Formats: sequence, C-alpha cells, structure tokens
Amino acid sequence: MVPHLTTALSGPLLDIERSVLSAQAQIEHWFRMQWQEHATPFYSSVDLRNSGFKLAPVDTNLFPGGFNNLNPAFMTLAVQAARIAVEKMCASAQRFLVIPENHTRNLFYLQNVAALADILRKTGLTVRIGSLIPDLAGPLSLDLPDGQVLKLEPVRREGDRLVLDGFDPCAILLNNDLSAGAPDLLKGLDPMQTLLPPLHAGWATRLKSNHFAAYREVAEAFARVIGVDPWMIDPYFASCGEVDFQTRDGEECLATHVEEVLAKIRRKYVEYGIDKEPFVIVKADAGTYGMGIMTVKSPDDVRDLNRRQRNKMAVVKEGLPVSRVLVQEGVYSFENINEAVAEPVVYMIDHFVIGGFYRVHTSRGVDENLNAPGMHFAPLAFQETGSYADPSARPDAPINRFYTYGVLARLAALAAAIELEDTDPEFNPPKDRA
Repeated sequence: MVPHLTTALSGPLLDIERSVLSAQAQIEHWFRMQWQEHATPFYSSVDLRNSGFKLAPVDTNLFPGGFNNLNPAFMTLAVQAARIAVEKMCASAQRFLVIPENHTRNLFYLQNVAALADILRKTGLTVRIGSLIPDLAGPLSLDLPDGQVLKLEPVRREGDRLVLDGFDPCAILLNNDLSAGAPDLLKGLDPMQTLLPPLHAGWATRLKSNHFAAYREVAEAFARVIGVDPWMIDPYFASCGEVDFQTRDGEECLATHVEEVLAKIRRKYVEYGIDKEPFVIVKADAGTYGMGIMTVKSPDDVRDLNRRQRNKMAVVKEGLPVSRVLVQEGVYSFENINEAVAEPVVYMIDHFVIGGFYRVHTSRGVDENLNAPGMHFAPLAFQETGSYADPSARPDAPINRFYTYGVLARLAALAAAIELEDTDPEFNPPKDRA
C-alpha cells in the first residue's frame, strides 16, 4: 500500500527527489562523515509532512512508541541495526533492561514494548521489562491482543545500579519519556551501566526549539550538498518562553511570533508561486502525545481563544503546565489513504532506517495535527525500507520516495545527536539555541 500524493508529480517536490537521487553518493559520504563526529541516539522516530512543494520533519521522538506498527518483513534490518547500536555502546553487553511508560491499559503501547523487546532479544541479549509504576510490589503479567504476555517487574536500586530480582543489566533502555521528570532512582547511576537515551533527553528538560535550531543548521549544510533551498526541507519556527494560556500572559509575544512566521512563509509561497494559505502550528515546546497543539492562520487566532481552547493548550502529558511555546511553520500533508489524510513516520535504530508506517486520521484536515485521538496506522504502507535508492527508477517511484523520506529522517536524527551534545548538562550549561 503506497499512499496517494494528491499533487501533480512535478514542481518543487519532484525537484528535491531528483536532487537527492542524483546526489546519492555525495549524500551517503556526507552522512558517513557526520556519524564519525556525532553519536547517534540509540533509537528515534521522525514525523514527516509532504505537501508536494515542501517535505520536512515536524517532530522527532527520542522515545519511539510504535515498533508494533512496523512492517515485520523488515525485522532483519531492525535486528542488524540494534546489534550495531549495542556493540557501539558495549561490545560485551549481555543483559538489557527496558523501562516503559507506566501504562497498563494501553494495549497498543504495550504491544510496542513487546515488539521492541523482541528486536533486542533477536540480537542475542537477555531482555527483561522493568517498571517505574509506584507501589508495584511484584511482577505484573499483562495479556496482549496478539496472545503474548508482557511481564513487568519492579525495579530497585542497589548502590549505584538499577536491578531486578536476580538480574543486573549491562544497560537500561528507556521507553519512558520522563515527562514528569527523572525519578531519583535513575539519577547518579554507575557510568558502566549505560542509560539510553540520557536523562536530559526526557521531556522535563528537552525543548523542541533546541532540536529544530540544531536541525536548521543540519538542513542548511545538507542543502548545500544537494543544491536546494533549505526551506524546502526545513520548517520555519520561533519560540516564546513565558506564556500562560489561563491568565493570557505572554499572549502578545505569541501573536507577534505567529505574525512573523506567517510573513516569512508568505514570502516563500510568493517566491515559488504556491497558491495556498500559510498556517503555523502552535504547540508546547516540550511534550508529546499530540497534546497542547493547535493550527493557527492569523495572530488573532491566539488572541481569541475561548476557555475550552485555553484549557486544552495549558497542560500536556502528566498534567504539566505549558509555559514555553513553539510556533512552527505548518506543512500541509497532501498524502492520503482511502481519502483520509496521512503522514509518514520513519523509525531508526542508531543511524539506520529500519522502516516506517503512515499515521492516518479520517477526521483531520491537511493542515491539522494527526497525532490525536481517532488516528490509526497503516503498518504495511512502507513497501520499501528507505535504506537505498534505485537510480534506474523514476524519482517519484515508491523506492525513491521512501529513500528521500529516510534521508530526511536521518537529518533529524543527526540534529537530535547535536542537540543532545549541546544540552548535555555534564559538558554544557543549559542554553536555548533558538
């Protein structure tokens, strides 16, 4: 299943695909040089939007939660990538502890945990699932829809190591985004017991504005390699650091940034003859699960929020209040499956693309966030992994389009690597790159 792109197969997107295809050798060499300088995140997922005239990442997740949605035909790729990632971290690793979110009823998420653990086990690791659920006194077995049983075990601290009963892991893989902050249990661990991703990757400290500032630098460098306008692959953004949607403090700051970003988009639309209405996405600068997000087409849209809208924007996951806001250029999504809007999500382990799927929403528009209740996934949409291109095929052939998607995902993963380096509290004081 390959989604239909409801734009003419010509114009800016096709030019980008042609540029990527013709520069494949330079692109792969450029990436190899980058990976020698920067340590990639253990895993990541990247949400892309394809408007036909612009293709850009709009979100990068360092705690991906959809491994169950990947095409099982690509399991070998996932296992090979995981094996390389583990060997880079510790060649002698034998035992992995995976710590998921504290969900016990979200069966889709729990299937993701089981799928992730299966990938790691297939590399030859012994894998157990630890839990941070408060007051979990003993093992908890959860039945999954596919017949599997997921066993959660309470973690405990012994000195500076995190253990389970009879299990002292070499490494700990977090699939918990730490939105509520890092518990003391995870702080000050033995450096020999690797924690992946690092604590400062959690949403209690991570900022999307830092990520997209790093991505901007990466996109500009990459655009020079393939000879395109970096705007084609990079959404404009601005950030506002003191916003209170309940009291309306910071409202004018937000409205001003909205106006400025919209003006920049309009200029680009005029430059490229794009007959569409510019819009921006206003969203919390930290957080996930599609919370605290709205589509805005005028500064007045943020001045005229009603009580319900303000309440929706005021908090994110774990009920945490929103004070920092990202104003991001909206990228239309003109891909659809069965007439429903779709957007590609690309999954990576280390710096390898291991597949992807399409997030689909039947009741959202081409200018709206699709990561919302009512979404579903098309797990078999990626018939090709995106790992390589076929120069003998058309630039817009599925294998080449998915390769282009993989290139954009790798750029986002590279930006995440730089972002984590720049925000590492052990080496740098906190800073805002925006």
